[in-house]
Amino acid sequence: MITHLSTPVSKEEIIKLKVGDMVYLSGKIITARDRAHMRAKEYIRIDKKVPNEFENSVVYHCGPIVKKKNGNWKVISAGPTTSYRMESLEHELIQRFGIKMIIGKGGMGEKTAKALKEFKSVYCSFTGGTGAYVTQNIKKILNVEWLDLGTPEAVWIFEVLDFGPLVVSMDSHGGNLYNEVNKKVIQNYQMILESTNKY
Repeated sequence: MITHLSTPVSKEEIIKLKVGDMVYLSGKIITARDRAHMRAKEYIRIDKKVPNEFENSVVYHCGPIVKKKNGNWKVISAGPTTSYRMESLEHELIQRFGIKMIIGKGGMGEKTAKALKEFKSVYCSFTGGTGAYVTQNIKKILNVEWLDLGTPEAVWIFEVLDFGPLVVSMDSHGGNLYNEVNKKVIQNYQMILESTNKY
């Protein structure tokens, strides 16, 4: 199923999404990589204010390449980064900030999967190697937070239009496309072993 969603995405919309669905997203999304996740977690621990944009957000695992021209930031490339690097941190951010959607590549682990199910969120895969292509769907940089972390690690707030296609790979019902693929790979491997043992 192909779905067009606008942010803020509601809980009801998230619940409707199932593994394998394709999503095109419009509205506001934020980028966050390793250091932004670590800082957010530390700020939670010491009860320090985190940018409002985290609340009920769509988090894109991305370290964009940006350039400042005539005082304004321009996105040069904004492809997804490997999501599993954030596995030890993501579940706490989902719980604390009510993150509705995570976008990245490569999938995430069991801690994140449990948080997605418990707090009704989804993980969407975005094709790697599309960094330059996707800039046409980023209409504006609305703001940037934590720029002291460096441009790739800062939290960029983008306005996007029909951002995608995003594939729902981990849904709020426990569905997990990566687990399904792994099972099929193991089954095929066992079939190959069995067939070679006949000779």
